[in-house]
Amino acid sequence: MVDIREVPEAHIDRALELAYLVFHDRPDEEGRERHHALLSHCARLGAYDGDALVGFMAAHEFRLSVPGADLPCPGLTFVSVAPTHRRRGVLTALMDEQLRRTGAAGAPIAALWASESAIYGRFGYGCATQGATIEIDSTRPLALRIEPDPRPLRLVDPRDALAVIGPYHEAARAGRAGRPTRDAVRWNESWLCEQDEEDEELGPPRIIVIGDPGKPIAGYVLYRTKHEGDGGPARSPGLVRVDELEADTPAVAAALWDCLAGLDLTGKVRAWGRPPDDPLLRFAADRDQVRVTAQFPALWLRLVDVRAALTRRSWAAPVEVVLELADVRLPGNAGRFRLKAGPGGATYEPAAAPADLELEVRDLAACYLGGTRVAELAAAGLVAERTPGAAAALDAALSTPLLPHTADEF
Repeated sequence: MVDIREVPEAHIDRALELAYLVFHDRPDEEGRERHHALLSHCARLGAYDGDALVGFMAAHEFRLSVPGADLPCPGLTFVSVAPTHRRRGVLTALMDEQLRRTGAAGAPIAALWASESAIYGRFGYGCATQGATIEIDSTRPLALRIEPDPRPLRLVDPRDALAVIGPYHEAARAGRAGRPTRDAVRWNESWLCEQDEEDEELGPPRIIVIGDPGKPIAGYVLYRTKHEGDGGPARSPGLVRVDELEADTPAVAAALWDCLAGLDLTGKVRAWGRPPDDPLLRFAADRDQVRVTAQFPALWLRLVDVRAALTRRSWAAPVEVVLELADVRLPGNAGRFRLKAGPGGATYEPAAAPADLELEVRDLAACYLGGTRVAELAAAGLVAERTPGAAAALDAALSTPLLPHTADEF
């Protein structure tokens, strides 16, 4: 039997060794220091077998943008179980205690990025956002159907970037659901660090902003570059990796993409983790030049307090449905409830009437931000629609102008 308890700061190095063992990783000293700094600002939970740390998880103290609101939402990370203690209930014990603590702290939701998609559904997490990788062939000028914003572009020193783009990013979070907050530690250790953690051949972060001098910026792009090929006169054109691009308008976005595609000595722009409804995919004049090369599950969400989660978000259209909800890990969420919601707010109360929809909490979580349609899950046999039209009605109420999305992997 393992003992689940908080991991003191003095044990962070032990937690890192466990995570590196589980994820087959061996970062350099700089990477290790970044991980240590991140974990020192997280809540930490460990599974101890005697004095040995055999399971670990940490939680960032995020707030997450949801439709019409910003909710406290721990972001789980570094989830790891020693190979000697697999299939012995260690992960289940850690997850159950984490859910208990999240509820006790008053956070109605929790989130994570899954290293393996098969793991977290059984703990009530559903995939709530999708990411897309977009590649631009920049060996020729970027063909656009709209005129780029003509305002000037300027480079920002990475040392000044947080003060310049940090407030813009925070304000932009409200425009899309699914985006966690970033504190200074996360900016500096994850986004603006000199050496990229995943690819040591990439250069340092570069930041370009757009806007008239003396006025607030209208957008920015954060990117890195690297040479490709093995060098010499025949070396292949370099790569531009876009980490983040934010823009007030499509014209601003067009100006930033056009700038990236025109960088000298490069031939490809690759943007990982873009929203599937990125305007670039519409205003690009040549979709052979601008291609989606991958789409993947991104943020996984857990409704810890279903009633609080549903009544604290906004709703796009009126809906009244009775939900029969299953939640084996948090029985307080389970049962039959009447959801009555609309632009004026929502109520969610126990109901005796027959259910219009029967579903698991993981599937409600997947739909909560508006990125998954209830009707699609019903068509897949994952939601039972007992009243015809109930799924479509709930989808209309859950819908958002933009798809939920985040590139904040943690």
